[in-house]
Amino acid sequence: MYYVGLDAHWRQSTFCVLDDRGQKITTRTVKGMWTEVIEELSRVPRPFGVCFEASTGYGALHERLELLAHRVVVAHPGHLRLIFRSKRKNDRVDAEKLAKLLFLDEVPPVHVPNQEVRSWRRMIRHRQSLIRDRARVKNGIRAMLKSQGVQAPKGLWSKQGMAWLEAMEFNTEMDGLQRDVLVERLRSLSSLIDRVDHHLDGKVVRHPGAQLLKTIPGVGNRTAEAVVAWIDDPRRFSRIRAVGRYFGLVPMQDSSASFNRMGHITREGPGTIRWLLTEAAWQAIRRSRRVRDFYERVRRGDPERTKIALVATAHYLLRVMVSMLQTGEVWRAEARAS
Repeated sequence: MYYVGLDAHWRQSTFCVLDDRGQKITTRTVKGMWTEVIEELSRVPRPFGVCFEASTGYGALHERLELLAHRVVVAHPGHLRLIFRSKRKNDRVDAEKLAKLLFLDEVPPVHVPNQEVRSWRRMIRHRQSLIRDRARVKNGIRAMLKSQGVQAPKGLWSKQGMAWLEAMEFNTEMDGLQRDVLVERLRSLSSLIDRVDHHLDGKVVRHPGAQLLKTIPGVGNRTAEAVVAWIDDPRRFSRIRAVGRYFGLVPMQDSSASFNRMGHITREGPGTIRWLLTEAAWQAIRRSRRVRDFYERVRRGDPERTKIALVATAHYLLRVMVSMLQTGEVWRAEARAS
């Protein structure tokens, strides 16, 4: 077995090859796209394993390398302390260290979902981007009205409110043009969001895991699809509580001897999931006594612990979701929160 460490970039990549004793055979830099890199790696003696860091497009590169290598491992870039804490860092050094980690079987791996799941995740992120763009346009309309000294009526984004906005007369032609452009952008973005929602809703209807999670009070299509898409295979978590670390919902810890300090949550993983889980937690607190009891136990009647209790509730819901996906059980409202 040979071991290849690949420092992959879009236009230039470097790889290092070790033999079965861990001795370096060669290090090469390939200028060009991944096609040229694959062609060079095809000349490496078989069988060989290859390791590279997760970055943009890592899933596509993983699929190409699987056709060539005996084993492909994608390393978690945030956990590669051997590289990131090094005082001497360049592509050739990084490639050699990746090869050594692979030889020692000490690579911190990441889960590589299939192409369909990766596409699903990209669409969820794209929808969030469209939502943010629409919010900016709405803020622009409100700012424009405020600059004119006009108080926006309630329900501005309803049909009646938009009709009022379009019929409003401004003092200058420029202000009227700005209003028209903002309204047109708002309608265009809303139409695009509706189109994306239609396709995502169809995916949720067809996915049994997403339908299962929707039995939880306060969990809708957007939360269910995001959790299912990022978890992908729930059995890859050996312990239910490990999912909290995956999504960055556990506190940072500084512990030594009798000293133990817990800080803010780590915020690792996709921020979209944490935001959706927090929103779902608020809804679940209102709709489920089981969840509300858990929230109140953590809050202890102290208003200053509201954020702590909310994050803990989101973490609790996430653990329940993973357990449901593993067992196939629906939400049991009569069960006691733990």
